[in-house]
Amino acid sequence: MPPEAELLQTPHGRVPEGEGWFVVNAREARWWHTEKLGSACVFEGDVPFPAFGINVHVLQPGQPNSMYHGEDAQESFLVLFGECLLLVEGEERRLRAWDFVHCPAWTEHVFVGAGDGPCGILMVGERRPEVGLRYPVREVALRHGAGVEQETTVGREAYARFPDPDEGEYREGSLPG
Repeated sequence: MPPEAELLQTPHGRVPEGEGWFVVNAREARWWHTEKLGSACVFEGDVPFPAFGINVHVLQPGQPNSMYHGEDAQESFLVLFGECLLLVEGEERRLRAWDFVHCPAWTEHVFVGAGDGPCGILMVGERRPEVGLRYPVREVALRHGAGVEQETTVGREAYARFPDPDEGEYREGSLPG
């Protein structure tokens, strides 16, 4: 039987220590914040989940969650609250709460906050030791500040204009209720 992981209180929120099952409220968990790319609750501690990554990403209107990209692993997304734009395969789609998006491997995509307030998206992706990424140049992504001006497969190049995220606690008002 798997053990229960101990939750440690850090200055940046509660994080699981080691492997095992655990329960943590997103408002009490550790978050990562960026001025340009929103905030995310990643739930993991010092041991990453082996099979998939999962987070709740909160975007303000106009904020992309990442740079427009495709990767060799599948990902799925569920809009929990608010509105956003899905830029996918060169097209733009408006999404609202409870819209579900599935991206098979190499689907080019990014989300951009829209509407009058924050948008929360549950993001789940396959985890592999080495994931191939491609950041293509696409006009739709450049229009929304979510694209690269030169194609690359290197994340550091795609995100060079952005500062590293700050580790921190939950920011009041990021989640509804």
